[in-house]
Amino acid sequence: MGAMLILASSSATRKALLDKAGLPFTAVPAALDERAIEAEAVAAGADGRDVALLLARHKAEAVSNSYAGRLVIGADQTLSLGLELLHKPGSREEAVEQLERLRAKTHRLHAAVTLVRDGILLWSDVQTAELTMRDFSPEERDAVLALEGDSILSSVGGYRLEGPSIRLFETVSGDYFTILGLPLLPLLAALRDLAPDILQQGNAL
Repeated sequence: MGAMLILASSSATRKALLDKAGLPFTAVPAALDERAIEAEAVAAGADGRDVALLLARHKAEAVSNSYAGRLVIGADQTLSLGLELLHKPGSREEAVEQLERLRAKTHRLHAAVTLVRDGILLWSDVQTAELTMRDFSPEERDAVLALEGDSILSSVGGYRLEGPSIRLFETVSGDYFTILGLPLLPLLAALRDLAPDILQQGNAL
């Protein structure tokens, strides 16, 4: 029998977090025009936290429509630099540009997670972490990018806190799992309430 839990994401980091937590799940990426949804939300006055929560919900609902009875996890993360939202860089050049914009400044990561079954939102949560980058030199930046390689293209802001990019930071305030893009502890608490049988299964399925 397949896992009852579905992760509406293709994120390797989120899949690894659920796997290490021993959860039985299947990953099914949601087909959404995320930038269009974000643009409409921002135009209506939404901030980074709102957008993260909205996208997480849309992802879960989109996948839930094809999996009757299954509990679906939706997750999303946004990066706010003041009122501006940054996205995953499309190239190394864009990663350099984003890092330069973040240099010597404080930005916020908003990570949202939702649980949906049969298209109905059962639970949601959003957490925020605050990060300040050092006033690093171009040489330091380029050395980190060389070590990171193409991995930074899948990370908003052009860095990975769990990798060599940590060298570029001065302070970090917030939950580690939030920084990685999935508020895992609130999610586990919700699963204990809503679906304790899933936690008892383990990921040996």
